Amino acid sequence: MMKNTCKIGGMGQIMNIFGFVLLLLSVSMVEQTEAKGYEMPPNCGHLECAPYRVIQSRPEFEIRSYSKAIWVATSPITSSSYKDAVSKGFKILLAYIRGNNEEAVKMNMTAPVLVNIHPTTGGLHNLTYVVHFYMPQIFQRNPPRSAEAQPVELPPNKFAAVRRFGGFMDDSNISAQISALKKSIKGTSWESNKRSGSRSMQYSAAGYNSPFEYENRVNEVMLWFD
Repeated sequence: MMKNTCKIGGMGQIMNIFGFVLLLLSVSMVEQTEAKGYEMPPNCGHLECAPYRVIQSRPEFEIRSYSKAIWVATSPITSSSYKDAVSKGFKILLAYIRGNNEEAVKMNMTAPVLVNIHPTTGGLHNLTYVVHFYMPQIFQRNPPRSAEAQPVELPPNKFAAVRRFGGFMDDSNISAQISALKKSIKGTSWESNKRSGSRSMQYSAAGYNSPFEYENRVNEVMLWFD
């Protein structure tokens, strides 16, 4: 009788351990699912895209960690129109990668086109834009110089909250998507991590498509955190 009791007790312990292992595996699978994030933009299949790691993923947003890397940037462009500012900045950077740099080096296009947006003292209808292209890996250590475009290290912050949407970006939908992103992170731990060094927090818009692509467009808005 004692032997049977011991066997039953041993089996119970084995089942408990087995159940605990299954629980750990299920938690691990959930964490991996949550951190999967958005699907890779289609254009990243043939363009070199800036790498990042997904920290947390929810239906309305995801939290990313970007490794510091070299991008090429325009000087600040003050404008009342996102479309006009980005069109001007895009032309400057396109000329840069086509050889308008001190070494006359040509480079492949990368993604995304990242635009940092800074409210100015003139209010929301007078903004400052800085347009960026991601520098290809082959030029990360020694980027060509230019009078009109400057290599810069990004990002200055550790994390970004990101919201994705389609279509063509303009002033109205960028503003609406930023508002929706802020609403999504409200009440989460990320809300308290927002950068508070200035009255107006910097945000960014990122586009993965050329102006001539009309389908499967991928756009993102970002809020940066320390």
